[in-house]
Parts: sequence; C-alpha cells; structure tokens
Amino acid sequence: MNITVVFDIGRTNKKYILFDDNFKVVEEVSESLPETTDEDGFPTEDLNLLTEWVTSHWQKILENPNFNVRAVNATAYGASFVHLNESHRTVGPLYSYLKPFPEEYSEQFHRAYGSPEEFALQTGSPNLGFLNSGKQLYWIKYARPKLFRQIHTSLHLPQYIIYLLTGRKVTEYTSLGCHTGLWNFEMMDYHPWVKKEGLLKLFPPTIAASSFISRQNPQMLQSGFGLHDSSSALLPYKISFKESFILVSTGTWCINFNPFNARPLSTAQLASDCLHYMSTEGSGVKASRLFLGREHDTQVSRIAEYFGVAPDFYTHLDYLPDLISGEDIPFYPMTMEGNGPRPGKPEGVWDITRYPSAEAAYQGLMKGLTELLFISLDLIGVNEVESIYLDGGFARNQVFTKMIAKNYPKHKVYSTKLPQATALGAALHITRPQTFNFPGEITKVEL
Repeated sequence: MNITVVFDIGRTNKKYILFDDNFKVVEEVSESLPETTDEDGFPTEDLNLLTEWVTSHWQKILENPNFNVRAVNATAYGASFVHLNESHRTVGPLYSYLKPFPEEYSEQFHRAYGSPEEFALQTGSPNLGFLNSGKQLYWIKYARPKLFRQIHTSLHLPQYIIYLLTGRKVTEYTSLGCHTGLWNFEMMDYHPWVKKEGLLKLFPPTIAASSFISRQNPQMLQSGFGLHDSSSALLPYKISFKESFILVSTGTWCINFNPFNARPLSTAQLASDCLHYMSTEGSGVKASRLFLGREHDTQVSRIAEYFGVAPDFYTHLDYLPDLISGEDIPFYPMTMEGNGPRPGKPEGVWDITRYPSAEAAYQGLMKGLTELLFISLDLIGVNEVESIYLDGGFARNQVFTKMIAKNYPKHKVYSTKLPQATALGAALHITRPQTFNFPGEITKVEL
C-alpha cells in the first residue's frame, strides 16, 4: 500500500498518521511523553526522548513490508528551537515557550532595537517573551554564552523533525513567521537585529518549495520541509475552498486566521492581540487571538455552582435569544487580562445573579464572549471575506455558531469538523493534488 507519513508533534501528544493515496487515515499512533526540566528547573520537552520516539517509529514504518512510503512531512508547535553543534548533535535543552523572559534582557534588547511597540509593528510579533522564539537565541547569547558558542545550527521544531527523518537542514516560512520576532514584514526579510547579533549564520537556507527528494535506502521518497501546526491546519481549507474566508479555530485559545489579508499590522491591532503568521509561500497571514475556551470554562463553573446544575448543563442548549432579550448585564471576563481585543484589566465582575436560570446565564455568557470575538474578527478584516469557517470544540456549540451567523448575515458561516486537520495539511502540502474535496463534516449555520 502506498502511504504518506506525517509526524504531528504537539506539546501534549506526539503522533504519526499514515494516509493512503486518497488521504484516508490508514493508521494513527499517539503517545504522551513525559517532560523534563531545563537547567533552571522549568518544565520542558524531553528532547532526547522525543528524538528517540521519532527515529524509532520512522524506522519501523520504513521496514514494514505492508507499506510503500511515497512521501513524508512533519508538523509541530512553533516558538521552539532545537540547536545543533558542528558534529550535528543537539546542545542545550529545547526551552519551553512558556518560560518567563527575564526583564533585564528584554530591556537590553529593546534599548538596542526599538520599543516593544515599534518592534512589534515591524515583525508582526507582540511582545510575548519566549513565544518570540528569536528572543530565545538572544537570551542564550547573553545569559548562556557557553551554550551559545556551541551552537552551529538552529532549527525550529518542525524542521528538526524533518532533519531526523531525512538528514536535511532547512528553514521554512511558516515556522519563521509565527510570532518569532525574526522576520520583518515591512521588508519581507530577516529583521536587521538578526544580522547585527550574528544569528543569521545559524539558520539554514529558507525554502519556499513544497518538497524535495530524500534517499531512504533502498528507496527514494518525497519529503516536505516541515510546517508550523496552525499554518498546516489552514491548508485543507485553502485547497478545498476557492472563496475568501476566515478560519476560526476554537479551543482553549480561539485563533482566527485571515489568509487573504497580508497588510502590515497597525499599532491598534497589535494592542488588541493581533499578530502575523506566514503562509507556506512566504506571504503574510493576519491573525487574532482570544482566550475564549479558558474564559468559557471558568464562567461555566461559576454558573453551575450558583444555580446548582451539572457542570455540562450547557452541552445541548440551543440558541435562545428570548432568554436574554431586554437584558443589559455587562460582561466582564476573568482570564483575559493582557490578551484579547480588550487586554486591559477588567473593570468589574460579571453578575450572574441577575439571570433567572443557568440557561439564561449561559446565553448571556456566550453573548459576552462572541461580542469580544466579533471585535477580534473585525480587526483582521472579516468584512473583506465571503465565508467564516468554525473549527474545533465550539463549532459544535449551537449557541456560539448561531450568534456568529446572526452577527454576520452577509457571510456564509459554516461549522466544520475535520479530524487530523494539521496532519492532513502537511500531507497535502507535499502531494499537491489537482482536485480535492473537503474530507470532513461541513454544515451551513442557519438561524
């Protein structure tokens, strides 16, 4: 059987997925690997364990007589560097993007290269500490100089996985452009600070092609260059649908992508938690973020406790606007300080005692959350696109989806369910089918 292999490396689950020629899943293996700690005791990916997991499974796949591997690609979470020495061995830990960035080095960096606001305008990267992966290298240079002197090559995690699979070292646009602080979206080149700090020599050539030929004795196969996970999940939509759209990817974070808007971000957009990603071809993808899932779960716990109902009481509720018609109860989020379209400290507490029932309070909660989402969508040009695709857990929430459809009556709003979207995007990117029908569930949201 001919197969395409995709290694999909998430923070929690490590997976490989085998697709047949029709992009149907033939086999899926998922495993959660224990973390380790860096030299400061901060939890992070166990790089040695991850390396062994990838290489051992890859060898077993290649040796399986039932499979003829035609192509391979990888996708992984961003903002994470793996460093290699001159002997091509890893040096240092894979520092977690959640690790706090020391204030002294942040101040030192911005004294040299402009204020956080100015720098963010140029790079499309809000000041996010270690989530700006370029600043990880800056920090290593000054805080860990002995380690820095050992580094010969730095690879973002998706490209490190490709290196393990094929032995080829590359840099790739979707990883380079995901809030790294490395790329200047005004110049469409590395930011000057990268060259001034002598970091450019650490990065392999940037590749815009979709694949190369890899020799895996005794066979030859097609390999991708690795993709940032969020950018990879966009590809099945871009390949399947020709009209312009925004993808609303929901979960703990709600991340909204407009792949049809590459204009530089404004100061106001950056202050409202907008950022730039890059497409596989190197063009900008405008995005915005909202801590929607975490806020939802926090407020649902309050509602369930106050009204004495089960924590999952809301799961089968429909959109019932009559329950909140005439109500004017201000919504104040609890978990969104520092992020979202209104990142300032909330000025009050949402008063759930003014609702007559848990059902009414839930309608009010979703009204408050979607109104924040509408601001985020407007910021990235929702009125310039034709359709809105809703993906993730909230795409099955009738209250959520119908509130969006009601607010955007001129748009086509779709609820989608596409398992393995991230891995599928990586598989599609290397094989580039001429025709492709969206393989998941898709439902037009009707009021």
